[in-house]
Amino acid sequence: MTGIIAQNVGRTSGLIKAASGGGGVWTKIKTLTASADSDLSFVDGTDDVVFDSTYPIYVFKFINIKASNRSQSLTFQVDTGTNTSYNIVVTSSGFEAYQNEAGDSTELRYDTQYDIAQGTGFVQISSELQNDADSSGSGELVFYNPSSDTFVKHWTSTSNNMRFDSHCFQYHKAGYFNTTTALTRVQFKINAYTFDGTIKLYGIKDSA
Repeated sequence: MTGIIAQNVGRTSGLIKAASGGGGVWTKIKTLTASADSDLSFVDGTDDVVFDSTYPIYVFKFINIKASNRSQSLTFQVDTGTNTSYNIVVTSSGFEAYQNEAGDSTELRYDTQYDIAQGTGFVQISSELQNDADSSGSGELVFYNPSSDTFVKHWTSTSNNMRFDSHCFQYHKAGYFNTTTALTRVQFKINAYTFDGTIKLYGIKDSA
């Protein structure tokens, strides 16, 4: 613990894990906040790089996402170059676990309705969100080497939210975008509705 503390004293741009543990440097790239917005788009630009070879791993943290209408889910898609169609071909699968507040409804399940086989639509990365005053959903989306011009683009996500029927839902999703072209932008949205919440983007690289 002493090594971790020493390396992070005075830092404002992200935490460094202790070198002896083989960790890496987390650098915050950007924060976007939704306030009754239909989408949030992280795009490439001069002062606003989303994906490039600087980092092999990029992590989006979404915090207290709240939909304007119940039973909606957070989704995302990507694009390349300066394109804004957000329709890159994706294959993915997922599973979920849930528990209700009364303690009498619980399950761990895989459901084929969450599978995508070479689709071009937006990908669901949360369960259905509640729109009560105290409810929201949070989680992360991780991209692995998205600037590669050799490999397809792998990603994983995990989220937790209070669902509309007072269940705690943990949702896991993973897949790949079937393109060897470098990704340059990511858009988040909740179907046809608006949403509130914060999404932060971090880059991770070796501390050495």
